[in-house]
Amino acid sequence: MDFVSRLSCINCGKTHSAEPDRYLCDDCGDEGLLEVEYDYEKIAARWSKEELAAESDERIWRYHPLLPVEKETPRPPLNVGNTPLYPSQVMAEKLGVKKLWIKDDGLNPTGSLKDRASALAVVKAQEAGAEIVSCSSTGNAASSLAGNAASLGGKLQTVIFVPERAPGGKLAQLLLYGATVVSVQGSYEEAYYLSRDAIKKWGWYNRNAGINPYLVEGKKTAVLELAEQLDFNLPDWLVFSVGDGCTIAGAWKALQDLREIGFIKKVPRLLGVQAEGCAPITEAFYSDSDLKITSEDTVADSIAVGNPRNYKKAIRGIKASQGEMVNVSDEEIFAMMRLLGRTTGVFAEPAGVAGLAGVQRMVDRGEISSAAEIGFVVTGNGLKDIDNARRAAGEPIEMEPDIDSLAEAFVRKGII
Repeated sequence: MDFVSRLSCINCGKTHSAEPDRYLCDDCGDEGLLEVEYDYEKIAARWSKEELAAESDERIWRYHPLLPVEKETPRPPLNVGNTPLYPSQVMAEKLGVKKLWIKDDGLNPTGSLKDRASALAVVKAQEAGAEIVSCSSTGNAASSLAGNAASLGGKLQTVIFVPERAPGGKLAQLLLYGATVVSVQGSYEEAYYLSRDAIKKWGWYNRNAGINPYLVEGKKTAVLELAEQLDFNLPDWLVFSVGDGCTIAGAWKALQDLREIGFIKKVPRLLGVQAEGCAPITEAFYSDSDLKITSEDTVADSIAVGNPRNYKKAIRGIKASQGEMVNVSDEEIFAMMRLLGRTTGVFAEPAGVAGLAGVQRMVDRGEISSAAEIGFVVTGNGLKDIDNARRAAGEPIEMEPDIDSLAEAFVRKGII
């Protein structure tokens, strides 16, 4: 790690050496989230946009000067990163903004942005000498960890804790990847605490993104990549769905990195979007008070985190960017799933479109102007949650194989 200088506590400022299994500050306990610090002056002197453009590896590892990994550690061979960025003028007009770019991170190998964090996790687990990696998850973090670990051919095993509400598609992924899956008959919060206790008891590597500082570094690559795809000319806003807070914290870290090494001058505002049925970070953001644990009542299971661990990093990043937070209803999420699918061909799970529903609400309230340029990241593929996709899409036409009956049905539907 030529360019990593240390880990620093966001609570007390104490610094620590960048050990692969260092998670929290010794003095601050669970409040002592750590952040990876880089020697930006050295990076700027040794790395340029031209060198990046010449890099042959199209995966997240192309940003190696800004990643806390050792050169010799084996990387998972999956093609994590290099997801497409689509301009959509039709969607921009539907939302009432000037320009919209949609980055489809649902096309990562296991179907979500969380592959970026899990790829870092399996590298750091190897550096720590671990044989088992574990986490709690509503689904995407779990499947991304299991898939990236499996791609190493058996070097790492995974033990995953999921709440009973985890969607079937995500459970199927986990089991096919060979993970040991513990379905906790309770909430995500209960699954988290059981995973925490098991990790401590058996000494497994901890992939829980809320406390592992290296995973934010993986998530930030979505914004590093988006910036490169736009030739480092960033839009006015970058928009993310928010659950535990790690992804939008990673977005801010990426913007800091790019600014400090001179790759960008303009820093977009961040918009964090939560579901109305589970919005503890939004409440803390606007009340300037400590987090209050909430229920997890939303169809957007991937962001249904009632007690988010990384909320301080998320709020700090959003405020530093002069950004905002907003909540959206499940009905708005379903409507946006339909609109996105029918105008762009991008299939997103509920949490994957919550951010875009937030853009619509902010435009309607006059808080995002019609002249704004927006970058939005779809965080998960619609195949992750088929039941809710069916709820959003509606039912097919069911009928006997008769052409006259078909014609009548088409007339009733307004198709002909």
